[in-house]
Amino acid sequence: MALSSSSRPHRLLRPLLRGFHATAQALARPEPHEFSKPSEYLGSWEPAGDPREAWARLERLRKGYARDVRQLRMQYSYEVQLLDAERQRKAEARAEAARLANEERKAAKAAAAQTRAAERRAFEHDFRLALMKERAEKLESWREKEKLKAQKKAQHKDLLRKKSSLWIAEDKLEQKILDAITHITPL
Repeated sequence: MALSSSSRPHRLLRPLLRGFHATAQALARPEPHEFSKPSEYLGSWEPAGDPREAWARLERLRKGYARDVRQLRMQYSYEVQLLDAERQRKAEARAEAARLANEERKAAKAAAAQTRAAERRAFEHDFRLALMKERAEKLESWREKEKLKAQKKAQHKDLLRKKSSLWIAEDKLEQKILDAITHITPL
């Protein structure tokens, strides 16, 4: 139990530390570090004969050091603010570039959809025209066939009318009836 709990924080901190290490390297690369000038105070202390004078010099030294540290901290916070502003600007630029790319992608997608819709409408129009032409041809063919049937029927009726309208004399009537009985024509 103790073994797994001790390895867990190390495992969780590793990516975080890697991130800091990577950012520290990235920040250190572009701008080489400028070292501070050597301190004037180092090696300048000479023991004083009077303890009050020693305490005063020590107090001045402490105040000077505190002032220098304050200035360094202010300079550091200013540089950190500049880095944050630069990081923010880069993030906004990336977001803007992503937004523009997204808009371009959407515009291209909409244009492609419009061209596909236009092609589909043109295809449907051509298909309807071909279908209407085919239907018209079928209708015309059907009308021609119906007309031919009607003509044949009319010719047949006319022929029947002509055959039935023949006057048969009474002396030949019996002969025709016998011929009709003996010579049966199948339908």
